[in-house]
Amino acid sequence: MRLEQLGLIGNCQYAALVSSFGEVMWCCLPRFDAEPVFGSLLDPAGGSFKVGAPDGSEGRQRYIENTNVLETRFTTQEGTFRVLDFAPRFEQFNRIYRPTMLVRIIEPLSGAPQVSVSCEPVLGWSKARPMAITGSNHVQYEGFKAPVRLTTDVPLSYLDGRPFALTAPRRMVLTWGEAVEEPLEPFCDRVLAGTAGHWRRWVKHCDIPPHYQSDVIRSALALKLHCFEDTGAIVASVTTSIPEAPGSGRTWDYRYCWLRDSYYVIDAFRLLGQFDERDAFISFVLNIAGSTPDLALAPLYSVTGAPAGAEHTEAAWAGFCGDGPVRVGNDASGHIQHDIFGEAVLTLAPIFHDDRFSAERTPTTLDLVWRLTNRAIAVAGTPDRGIWEYRRPPEPLTFSSLMCWAAADRAAAIADRFAPARAADFRAAASRIRESISTRAWNEDRQAYCGTYGGRDLDAALLQMAPLRLYPADDPRLQSTIDAIQKGLSQSGWLLRYRDDDGLGVTTSAFVLCTFWLIEALAMTGRMDDARRLMDVARGLGSELGLIAEDVEPDVGRMSGNFPQAYSHVGEIRAAFAASPSWREVL
Repeated sequence: MRLEQLGLIGNCQYAALVSSFGEVMWCCLPRFDAEPVFGSLLDPAGGSFKVGAPDGSEGRQRYIENTNVLETRFTTQEGTFRVLDFAPRFEQFNRIYRPTMLVRIIEPLSGAPQVSVSCEPVLGWSKARPMAITGSNHVQYEGFKAPVRLTTDVPLSYLDGRPFALTAPRRMVLTWGEAVEEPLEPFCDRVLAGTAGHWRRWVKHCDIPPHYQSDVIRSALALKLHCFEDTGAIVASVTTSIPEAPGSGRTWDYRYCWLRDSYYVIDAFRLLGQFDERDAFISFVLNIAGSTPDLALAPLYSVTGAPAGAEHTEAAWAGFCGDGPVRVGNDASGHIQHDIFGEAVLTLAPIFHDDRFSAERTPTTLDLVWRLTNRAIAVAGTPDRGIWEYRRPPEPLTFSSLMCWAAADRAAAIADRFAPARAADFRAAASRIRESISTRAWNEDRQAYCGTYGGRDLDAALLQMAPLRLYPADDPRLQSTIDAIQKGLSQSGWLLRYRDDDGLGVTTSAFVLCTFWLIEALAMTGRMDDARRLMDVARGLGSELGLIAEDVEPDVGRMSGNFPQAYSHVGEIRAAFAASPSWREVL
């Protein structure tokens, strides 16, 4: 199994991965960080839901244009058929209908093709099989925390995988909670039309650049499926434990909301002209801050806003392609990562600059900006574990100081308008932090700003100096740093995060986001031709469906790591906007 053979579906309540063989291989219900109902992605005995060709041959996947409805087409000796997979999502009764429901529609396209169907859920990490109780047109699976039912017009006798002739459309609806209690055919037709229409309207209201349009649209749709609409949380990925590189042991659970990652997702939605996600995430942050008066924020939280669970391994699970361990929870939740205060301020700053959002300028929100900024100023230049969550002893990290500077700089601009008495102090603090970066992070031998104060290690995260405007675009040291990072961290055309030992050894995988950051930095410092050449290479990484993983094995160009990765799709969107001409240059 390769990541390129997986498609993503979801509805901002849960997500699932469906292989090009027609198998639902990953699905946690009733939400992203729950236990798996189908988990064969991480263990052959981890449960699956198969609809495919009896001989196990592979189908061809695509998305119905501008939607998150996935089509898999199969060709057999007897004819051809397709499977439409989706999670319903559309407006109903003046609110979004997004049930914990998986719909699979099987349609013959030619002849009378043979089809094989089997549904074998598991009771989470135990891998125990639920008791299956059959009704007249459904199977009830007992043992879950809520009723789980498969309602179908496929003959129940055929649900054991035996082939049958598909002479008319068939439908399968798996529900967690409330079951379908209406005629199946009109119900499926209605929710398919509603869901496809919803996504097309959403895409139509997205801003996109004139170049790289299909890439941006697919990344936007994928990013949206990382949003947990109930609370406003945004998960880093919908999966856990897909290794960064084969045999590396670097397997992490990313089904949580990182405050840092979420800022970047929100900023990508800003470029797209979508703001509902930001409004919901700000509510999520305000709830967390309200329960943490001293602002001792954790880097990540569960999608409910509760602390993420302690990291442990599921020893009975084999891992992706047998490559474990399978981890649940993430110990990074206990890290000290100072940059998150900067990203939190950057998340809130648009409220105070864009008059479209004036109604959100509450005393509570403004007070939170001041508190976050003061915390950022206080911790700037002190040791932490930083954006890459090093598992070595904490050090003063340059990226963390960069984000602390960004907090002070943006707060000063907000204070100019809403609290002039605070502006001078924030501006002075920003100047002090920038000076400390200039003197303590610069390495004369490297001719670059380095990842740690007084160190020589290159860090791709410092490419963010350009879009954050720490220095002018033509600053010689900024230009030299970009060159040093590109030369020193490139491997087979892809950019590593760093090359030094991070406490787990030396990483060999390239972090996809970093290459997109390089494109953005090149474009923003006037090197547009270089940016566009690199963009042409980077945009070819994803699967045929346009989905992108966390990492790439640079020497073979194969995706690895959790999939899809919100960061990677954020990077593609930001790089596309930076490298594309404006519409005024095209029309």
